[in-house]
Amino acid sequence: MDNQERTEPPRVADEHATLTGFLQRQRDTLAMACAGLTAEQLREKAVRPSGLSLLGLVRHMADVERTWFRNVLNGEHSNVHWPRSAGGAFDVDTADPCEAFAIWHEECARSRDIVDAAQSPDATGRYRDDVFSLRYILTHMIEEYARHNGHADLLRERIDGIAEQ
Repeated sequence: MDNQERTEPPRVADEHATLTGFLQRQRDTLAMACAGLTAEQLREKAVRPSGLSLLGLVRHMADVERTWFRNVLNGEHSNVHWPRSAGGAFDVDTADPCEAFAIWHEECARSRDIVDAAQSPDATGRYRDDVFSLRYILTHMIEEYARHNGHADLLRERIDGIAEQ
């Protein structure tokens, strides 16, 4: 991953632009935590006894994007990218970072398209018997990325001493 800058969310904007701006900033933060590392470093489980790795977080977030935007909001029935058994997205010992980042970027792009097509934060999607608004999904995704970006920051600092700036 090349170094990049984080998106600056708009300071004065409507709800859609504000929520999607903050979500994009969180996506950028994860990308920055992974920037400049080797495949081995991305796979490293740097905070034992946890099995978390930066690559596992990227793979997990690809599936989280797919689940909430494609399946819940858009009503698709797409399958996970990595099997849930044996660690699923977090089983990265032989995982290909290029493949994982390509899938994550593709899922983020699909998510942006689905959100743009929804046109209203009041748009809804379903998961089983539960109904979720786009507003809820965007807020949940910001929270999901923020939590995992905290993990990513700690992992990155343990790998090479670089902490989020």
